[in-house]
Amino acid sequence: MSERKRILLVEDEYMIAEDMAQDLRSLGVEVVGPLPSVERALAAVQAEAELDGAVLDINLKGHMVYPVVDALRERNVPVLFTTGYDAAAIPARYANVERCEKPVTGTRLKAALATTLKLDG
Repeated sequence: MSERKRILLVEDEYMIAEDMAQDLRSLGVEVVGPLPSVERALAAVQAEAELDGAVLDINLKGHMVYPVVDALRERNVPVLFTTGYDAAAIPARYANVERCEKPVTGTRLKAALATTLKLDG
């Protein structure tokens, strides 16, 4: 990447979060997080002056990540879902958010970042 991008990573499963963070760092991305809850993610959205994108798990220990998506949309920050949910389980207002099925491979994450978040590796 020509400039270092800052990506918010929200994932509540520790091993998955660490794997995804490592994949993102290998692409030259600065990872904000990983954060395990809606509350911490919302705090980061407010605290971070610059975010170039976000990779979000949908279900964080029973709490849906949608308030974080709404906060990011207000700032025009592109979002990517990583989830085990199929498209039919996602509310219509978030249907346009690209969804990577878990387990997410580094290759799939890189492709999604290139298209959805307009990042190139």
